[in-house]
Amino acid sequence: MRRNKLYNFALIMVSILFVTSCKVGEDYVREEQNLPSSFRQDTSIDMSIANIPWWELFKDPVLVELVNTALINNKSINSALARLKESYLFYEIASADLYPSVNYGVGATTSTNSNTSDFSNSIGAGVTASYTVDLWHRIRSLNDAALQEFLATEEGNRALTINIITSMAVAYISLRDLDNRLLISEKTAKNFAENLDVMQARYDGGFVNEVDLTQSKIQLIEAEATIATLNRSRIQLENSISVLLGTTPKQIPRGLPLHEQIYLPEVPAGIPSELINRRPDILQAERQLQAQTIRIGIAEALKYPSLTISLNMGSQLLNPTSIFGELGAQLLGPIFNGGRIKKGVEIEKVRTEQLLYNYQLTYLTALKEVEDALIAQNTYNKEYILRKEQMELATKAAQLSWVRYDGGLTSYLEVLTLQESQFNSELRASSSLKQEILSIIELYQALGGGWSINNPN
Repeated sequence: MRRNKLYNFALIMVSILFVTSCKVGEDYVREEQNLPSSFRQDTSIDMSIANIPWWELFKDPVLVELVNTALINNKSINSALARLKESYLFYEIASADLYPSVNYGVGATTSTNSNTSDFSNSIGAGVTASYTVDLWHRIRSLNDAALQEFLATEEGNRALTINIITSMAVAYISLRDLDNRLLISEKTAKNFAENLDVMQARYDGGFVNEVDLTQSKIQLIEAEATIATLNRSRIQLENSISVLLGTTPKQIPRGLPLHEQIYLPEVPAGIPSELINRRPDILQAERQLQAQTIRIGIAEALKYPSLTISLNMGSQLLNPTSIFGELGAQLLGPIFNGGRIKKGVEIEKVRTEQLLYNYQLTYLTALKEVEDALIAQNTYNKEYILRKEQMELATKAAQLSWVRYDGGLTSYLEVLTLQESQFNSELRASSSLKQEILSIIELYQALGGGWSINNPN
C-alpha cells in the first residue's frame, strides 16, 4: 500500500507538471514594418552615432557642466527615477507570487460555563503554508508582463533624459545667440547714437532739416527697443535653464560665444530600420505592447481551473504533546459567470490593438522627425552661408552710403535704409547660425543617438 501511495503521489505530481507546461495565450512577435530602405535626404550610412555623447563635441565646458548638473538635479528626471523604482518594486511583487506563501499565527481562548466555575484556557500556535500551482502559466505571465512594464518605464526614463539633455543644449545655444544679438544691437545703437550726434550738430548749423534729424532719432529708438527685448528674452531664458538645473532663477554662466562653438561632424543617419532598436520612445511603445499581449493569455487562463495546495501545522502551547497537521488542496474553476471572462479576454485584445496602433504611430513619427531634422540641417547650413554673405554686403553698402551722403551725393534716407539693412542682416546671420547648430542637435535627438551615458543618479 505504501508503494501504491507513492505511485499515486508521483502520478499526481507528473500531472501537475504536465498541466503547468500548458501555456495559454500567444507569445509576442515583433510586427514586420513596411519601412523604406533609406531616408529621403542623402546621408552617410557608414557608421552609427548611437554611442557619441554629442554635447561634448561642442568643446564648451560650460555646456557640458550644465548638462551634467541637469542630469543630477533636474526634478523631472528625479521624479522619473522614482517611478522607475516603483515599477521595479511592482515587478518584484509579481515575482513573489511564483513562490509559496508562509504565515504564522498565535491564538488564545478562555471559557467557562454554568456547571462549573473553572476556566478552560487554550493557547495555540501554528504555521500555514500555501502555494498556488502555476497552471496555464498565468502567474509566470503576470511576472513577464510586470517585467515588460518595468522595461518600458526604463525606456521612458531614457527618453526623458534625452529630452532634458536636448532642452539644455537648445536653451544654452539660444542663450549664446541672444548674447550675440545683444552685442550686435548695442554696437549698432552706439553707431546710431553717434550718427544722431552728427545729425544734431548739422541741424543746429542749419545744414539738414528736421525730418532727417527725426529719422535719426527713430533709428536709435528702434535699436534701443531691440536691446530691451533681447534683455527680457535673455533673462527669461536664464530662468528656464534654472528650472532645468533644478534651482531657483539665477544668472547662467557663459562659455564659448556662438561663433566659436565647434561645428559637429557630419551626422550619419543610418537606415530607417535602425531606429527601432535605437529610439527609447519606440522601444517603450513596444515594451508596453508586449506587456499587453501577455495580458491576453493571463485573461484566457481565467477560463481554466486554479489549484492551491495548503499545509497547516501547529500545537497547543499549554499541552505541547498536542500537535496537529493538515495538508489540503483546492481546485477551483469557473462554471457560469455571465460571459465576464470571455469579455475580459476581448477587452485585453482591444487594448492590445490600441497599443499596436500607438507603436506604429510612434515609429512613423520618429521617421518624420528624422526627415525633418535632416532637411533642416541641410538647408540651415546653406542659409547661414547666404546670410553671412548678405551681412558682409550690407555692411559694405552702409559704409559706402554714408560716404556718399557725407559728400552730398545721396539722401539721408538711403543711409537709413542701408544701415537698417545692415542691422537686420547681422541679426539674421546670428539667428541662422543658431538654427544650424540647433538643427544638428535635433537630428541627434531624432536619431536616438549619442545616448550611451551613465546617469549620475
